Amino acid sequence: MTGNHDHDDLDDLARALDAATPAPRRKAGDIALAMKNFDALQGSRDAARPTSDRPKGGIFGGIRTMLSTLSTRGALAASTAVAALAMVALIPVIQGADLSRPGPAPTLTEADAPMTGAPMTGAPMAEAPVADALTAAPPAGRDLPAPAPAPMAATGAAEIASDAPMEDLRTFAAPAAKRMPGIVAPDVHLLPPETGTEAYPDFDSSALRITAQDPVSTFSIDVDTASWSILRNTLQRGDLPPAGAVRIEEMVNYFPYDYPAPEAGEAFRASIGVTPTPWNPGTRIVHIGLQGALPAERAPLNLVFLIDTSGSMQDPAKLPLLKQSFRLLLGQLAPQDEVSIVTYAGSAGRVLDPTPASERETILAALDRLDAGGGTAGQEGLQQAYATAGQMTAEGEVTRVILATDGDFNVGLSDPGALADYIAAKRDSGTYLSVLGFGRGNLDDATMQALAQAGNGTAAYIDTLSEAQKVLVDQLSGALFPIADDVKIQVEFNPAEVAEYRLIGYETRALRREDFNNDRVDAGEIGAGHQVTALYEITPAGSDARLTEPLRYGAEPAGTAGAAGTVGGPGELGFLRLRYKAPGDTGSRLIEAPILPDAQPLPDAGFALAVAGFGGLLRGDTWLGGWGYGDAIDLATGARGEDAFGYRREAISLMRLADSLSR
Repeated sequence: MTGNHDHDDLDDLARALDAATPAPRRKAGDIALAMKNFDALQGSRDAARPTSDRPKGGIFGGIRTMLSTLSTRGALAASTAVAALAMVALIPVIQGADLSRPGPAPTLTEADAPMTGAPMTGAPMAEAPVADALTAAPPAGRDLPAPAPAPMAATGAAEIASDAPMEDLRTFAAPAAKRMPGIVAPDVHLLPPETGTEAYPDFDSSALRITAQDPVSTFSIDVDTASWSILRNTLQRGDLPPAGAVRIEEMVNYFPYDYPAPEAGEAFRASIGVTPTPWNPGTRIVHIGLQGALPAERAPLNLVFLIDTSGSMQDPAKLPLLKQSFRLLLGQLAPQDEVSIVTYAGSAGRVLDPTPASERETILAALDRLDAGGGTAGQEGLQQAYATAGQMTAEGEVTRVILATDGDFNVGLSDPGALADYIAAKRDSGTYLSVLGFGRGNLDDATMQALAQAGNGTAAYIDTLSEAQKVLVDQLSGALFPIADDVKIQVEFNPAEVAEYRLIGYETRALRREDFNNDRVDAGEIGAGHQVTALYEITPAGSDARLTEPLRYGAEPAGTAGAAGTVGGPGELGFLRLRYKAPGDTGSRLIEAPILPDAQPLPDAGFALAVAGFGGLLRGDTWLGGWGYGDAIDLATGARGEDAFGYRREAISLMRLADSLSR
């Protein structure tokens, strides 16, 4: 009785397997067709171009290379996926084969599995079920039996008929957000990048200066925000950011502050505040805030999208996110604005001639056609982009190249210094260059910073659509419309009142003292409505917090000579000088103001200091003493104030996360 029961169970299992798999048909054709569909679903429309990271030796050579570079967890996941794909493809063959009869394996030919329809582009393979990849139209002229219906997936996805063309398969496999107008894809968060494959600027934290020996501090302003986005992305992946990615001035300038607005006719307004230092009771903070003006109307805008379409841009957080981000930007343009698209991979080319922004569908169609593949001909792309920008420029208009890349320049001018020199030679034409970074793994932040600084532009890192909204929508005017070029700050401290000082951040923006009056020396730009924040920690003369001993053989002067040889006013902590050029001008303008000891703290000073201290903790700086993450969290929480977009709340969450990761 037991034996019969076991036999019945085996029969039931066999029937279940029969029901779950397609009926037998031309098995060799199925396998060949499945492999072609698999290639189409994850490849580009054109034949793949050779890249430095595409291994030779066919698919198995590529798999060996992939597995050799994966971590243990990654290798396990990859091998499991490959095994699963093989099982799905081979079950119908095994089911229909007569294993009792030995004979040669069937021969596969190209005619056995013709390809119909357009290959899928833009959708990651992980979003297309394997079973759907194996369902395609039968070869023309063949009368094949339809496969048995497969069980409905638990996700509720609609079943595709066996004669559905590849275009239908592409639509089905694409995410819902790509199939519904007006809906954007969700924010992308991937596994941590492979260590040692990213490049960041190399610099030391600002040193303490003795006022009697070195009273003057000079630097170029910086409104980039890439550092904050990169460290946020890194922390959310479960890692502490590398020191080179932590640029405190970019962290502080990521957040909006309530600075006084400029007077009518002014490009911007400079404000100065003084407040106690939270991490050192014996010192004080000199807080400088610049607020840019918002013009009543803006000039027509010419944009050249210079898009990296090399093989390294295949990741969903790179080219696909880039396309979605530019869709957001297009919605903010005026009908009189113009857009052109230049791409670079194995070679550079213009894929969209200058087109009015009102022709939105034409621009979007050109974006949607972009695929990733090939090397990275950055030099050719820049040359083509600047040539296109020159054709678009007219009197009274603003022209800007927006370079969107992961920074992987491996063909042409790949040295950041050589690239910066090339762009510096082009900036006199009046064309600005902004750089948007995408993706991780081979992010070259050092090159991005060098290019943006040389091109009179800004650098931002976009890891989510929320960040794209902030950079390309909420802060569009500041990102694209300049109101002041070559903005330099120089502070001269009074040795009679200030024994020591330290500029917090701006290490990569330092200038020589003589550069301040030299209008040929490049500096940063301020866009419409932009803000700039700079922080100095100063040690008052006679404070117990002084870290250096007074000179035994040198007297500390009671005053200091200004630039024109005049003596500073009594009691002044220092003197602020600011130079800038109006866009298009060759001569600079000067703003001056004393730094008074009784100056009131500027709005939001507490939160700005919490972020600055957070940056110092991430870098492991010693000037914070025993101040820790808990102190930064408490200060930021108490000074959070108005937070319309939740940026400050997110900052506090990141501080808490960094605190946990640092333990």
